[in-house]
This record gives sequence, structure tokens and C-alpha cells, in this order.
Amino acid sequence: MNGDGVPVRCPTCRRDHVYVPPAYPCACGTPLAPPIQRGAAPSPITHRTWTDTWVTVRCRACGRQSQWPQPELGCSCGSVLRMPVRPVTAPPGSPARPRPAAPARAAFRPLTIRTARDAVTTAGLYLTWLGFRDVLHAEPRPASGIDLRGRGLVAQVDPTTRPATLRAVECLWLHAMAASARGVHFSLAGHAPDARRRADELLVPLFVLDLTGTPQPVNAAASGLVTAGA
Repeated sequence: MNGDGVPVRCPTCRRDHVYVPPAYPCACGTPLAPPIQRGAAPSPITHRTWTDTWVTVRCRACGRQSQWPQPELGCSCGSVLRMPVRPVTAPPGSPARPRPAAPARAAFRPLTIRTARDAVTTAGLYLTWLGFRDVLHAEPRPASGIDLRGRGLVAQVDPTTRPATLRAVECLWLHAMAASARGVHFSLAGHAPDARRRADELLVPLFVLDLTGTPQPVNAAASGLVTAGA
């Protein structure tokens, strides 16, 4: 969908608006906005659930299906309107364009992890090894939980002994979209099953750190990142 506005009338107060859906980067880098269903009436939001907060969108460039935030419009009368989105149809017949092969990289040199700071440092070194540029630590750790930032990158490192949660994965993804960046998550204790399922849906790469400092990919998005590089 292009950036043209969609005419919208609030069903509560009858005010007219022009809505432009926000565009976020697909994992392939292509800007992508949910396709608003023209002519369909929006509905006021009176109750929210996690399921209603997301819509499925397909990238026309690479064919990926991802979960995107449900488009909403706030009217001056106080109503929040859920914008109708065209449902995803059958995938196009033409195959996705293959990505060029990444050049060979030297073996990653791990850093033994003894402290939480070591875990963040190791993740930063690994992301640099993958090809991300200007990877910097955030000190002290911000309230957002984003430990590392680079060009087109935000990353979170969980050094605790508890598996990373679904909320952690979703928050990282939202921060990544807001920054037009790729989000990558590292954890010493792995990820909860629902967090892994959600990461698969959102194409968030997940890595587990062991105490030797060697990150291991735990989902397809992470394996693809290791193969192709940043």
C-alpha cells in the first residue's frame, strides 16, 4: 500500500478524517504498511485483547507474512477507532527473490561470561561479527531494556536465570519497529515457549548465550541471520 490517506468517518460523532497508516520495515528491509480496506467502516474500540492488537500483513517484496500492530485512529470526540485491514490472501505465484550469498566470515571469538556486563559485551561482539555496524552499549541500562544499538539494530540481553518472557520479545519488536531497525534477543536461560512462538511469528532472531560466550541460534530467524549476516 502507498502512503495515500484513506478517508474515514467516525461512527460516533460523524467527523471526517484522513488516515495514513504507519509503515514499518519488513525483515527484508522493505517499508510495509497494513493495507487499509477502503470503504469499510471503522469500529470503536471498547475492549482490548492481545489477539485484537495484531493483524497479519504480507510483504510484497519478499512474501513474508508477519504480525503488525492493528491500525487505530483517535478521533477528537474521544473515540479510538479500529481501522479495517484487508485480509491476507493466498501467496503470489512468483517465488520470493533469493538474497545474495553473504561473504565468508572468520570464526567468532567467544568471551567467557562471568557477569551480566560480560553477557552484554559478548552479544555486542557477536552482532558486530554478524555485520552490524557501530554497535554500542547503553549504560546505564535504559528503562526500555534495550542494551545495544547499532545501525539498523536494537538488541536486548537477558542475563538472568529465568527464561525470557513473551512480553520481552514483543516489547523488543515494538522498539525495533519504532526505530526502523532489526530487533535481536539474547538470553542466558533461554526463552519461554510462548516467547519462542511469538518470536517465530514476528521474525525476531533469538539466541541463547552459554557461559563460554558462544551464542547459539534457537529459531529460524536467528539461523537465517547467522547464514546471511546483517
